[in-house]
This record gives sequence, structure tokens and C-alpha cells, in this order.
Amino acid sequence: MRSAGDGPRRLGIAGLGVISRFYLAAAERLPGWELTAVCDLREEALAPYRGRVACYRTHRSMLRSGGLDALVVAVPNHAHAGVCEDALRAGVPVCVEKPLALDVADGRRLAALSRERGVALFTAFHRRYNDRVRALVRRLPPAGSPVRVESVRVRYLERIEEHIGADTWYLDPARCGGGCVADNGPNAFDLVRLLLGEAPSVVTAAEVVRDAAGLDRQAVVRLDGPGGRGLVELDWSYPGETKDIVVRLSDGTELRADMLDGRPGFKESLWHEYEGVLDDFARVCDGPGPVRAAEGGLAALELVASAYAAEACGGPPSPRRRAAGHGEHDVRGPRGGYDEHDEHELESR
Repeated sequence: MRSAGDGPRRLGIAGLGVISRFYLAAAERLPGWELTAVCDLREEALAPYRGRVACYRTHRSMLRSGGLDALVVAVPNHAHAGVCEDALRAGVPVCVEKPLALDVADGRRLAALSRERGVALFTAFHRRYNDRVRALVRRLPPAGSPVRVESVRVRYLERIEEHIGADTWYLDPARCGGGCVADNGPNAFDLVRLLLGEAPSVVTAAEVVRDAAGLDRQAVVRLDGPGGRGLVELDWSYPGETKDIVVRLSDGTELRADMLDGRPGFKESLWHEYEGVLDDFARVCDGPGPVRAAEGGLAALELVASAYAAEACGGPPSPRRRAAGHGEHDVRGPRGGYDEHDEHELESR
């Protein structure tokens, strides 16, 4: 375990796409981190960092060089499992963008490897570090209170093409793992777990609308568990952006959080959220049980798989409907390895 005199934690980042900038900014602002190395297959992505930090074309060469205390994995979703496995085998703690992997079997295998090696495998659910979410958590009834959380609704609505920049792999189900359920679903499911006490939940229904190419663009997923009921609304064709939460308590009180409130700029909320990600990642790495970090990523991945399974068992999607109440909402609207010799595999996230 690192001690207080060890200096900043040396960080490597694999994948220099749209999400990496938030990690890079957080590492620069937080005194406990020092960017040491970056990795991307594209020379144009590496060019700004040459002469500043070590630059590599593959994650394996970066890991072989040594000198890393932690690795951020921000490559396309289908490459997560391979990069995470190599880092864990090298003894380097991992912070991986959601989802942990494309399928549950890979996720379980990585969690087992993390336990075997005693190396942290931390999935970055950045929305749980949102300041409005944290304020909402502080307003929840304390343990032992006669009032309890009854239900949670999370809405995650955006037009995906406005958010991905040049990272068009998001629109390829073979590389993304699916559509809105595979990529935005993990963040939303993690918030449900956070607000229901992280007790295990099961998917009870999933209504999914796909486009002509078969990509899931909208979904409503219902969950149930000992901590309460959950409702997740996802939309990749939404005009604008809405990310919010409603928690209903057993006494009828409703608590709300708008994750974009006070930060009107495009992706403005992510800057402080990723500072929270790296702060918590450091805490996990230094904590007494770093291997427990894999549990959250695996739980969200299992809920994604369950949502797709529920869709497959539920027949054709429901037609569009709209209702203003908390219980009913608008519904509109194959899964992967890694080879460092394929130039498309490590196209940045």
C-alpha cells in the first residue's frame, strides 16, 4: 500500500477520445495524481502529449514500460475487457469507463482476476459524483427511520450524435455492446443502486425501441428489489439533454435532483464529476479491500444483460405513449476481444 510520502500517483490513460479530456483535466487539478503516460493508436491524438509525457501506440507497450501506479481505460467498450485484463495481470489498478465489459461472462472473469491478484478494478460511474446527486443522497432518510425510499426514477435523455464527437463507434452495436441500454444504462442503473441502498435489484420489464439498423435508441426499464422499485428512462434521440432523478419516499415526499442544474454548458457537469471519480479511485486503491471495487461495475453489467433479456422475452415494443405522472413515461422509439494489431480496436473513447 502507498504511504503519504510516496508522492502523486502516476497515471496512465489508454484512449484519448471524447471522455479522456475529463480525466486529463481532473488529474491536472488534483494534487494526488500525475499524468505519466498516454496511449492511442492515432498519432494525431498523441501529438499534443509528445515531449510532455510518455506516449505509446498500444496499451501493452505502455504496461511493459512500467512506472504506472494506475491506469484509466477509456477505449471503446468492446476493448475494455482485454485492456483491463492485461492491466490487472501487470498488477496495475484499473479505473475503467462504464461498461466494465460487453458481456457478463467477461465481467465476472475480470472480477475474479481482480480478487485473485488483489488489484483494484474500479468502474467509473461519474454521475454518482455529481454535486446535485450527492446533495440528494444527504437528504435521504437515515438508517432506522420509519420513512424509507419507495421508488427511484432516473432519466438519461440526450441526442447521442451531439455527444460522441468523432467517436462513431458508439453507433456500432458490435463495439458499443448495444445502444442506449448498453452505454447509458450502466450510469442510470448505478444511480438506482446508489439511491436504493445498493441492494440487489432485478429487471422486471424492459420496453425498447430500435431504429432501422437495430440500434436501441429508447428504453424504459423497470426494476424491483428489497430496497424499493426503480424506473430508468433512456433516450438517444431526445431533442436536447435531460439527466434527472426523482426519489419517492414512503410518506409521499418526492426528492429531486437535476444533474445539469447550475451547469448549462455542454458537458459542463462532467468536469467536477470526474474529479470525484479519480478521488474515489485513489481511495479504493489505498483502502483495505480494493477488490470489492469490481462489484459495482459487475452489478450494472448484469442489469444491462437482464434488460436486453427482458426485451427479448417481452414481445414487440410498446407504441409511443406519454403521461405526466411518475409511474408512466414516454417510450420512443450483439455483443466482443481485443487485438492490439487491429488499428480500429483502440480508437479512443
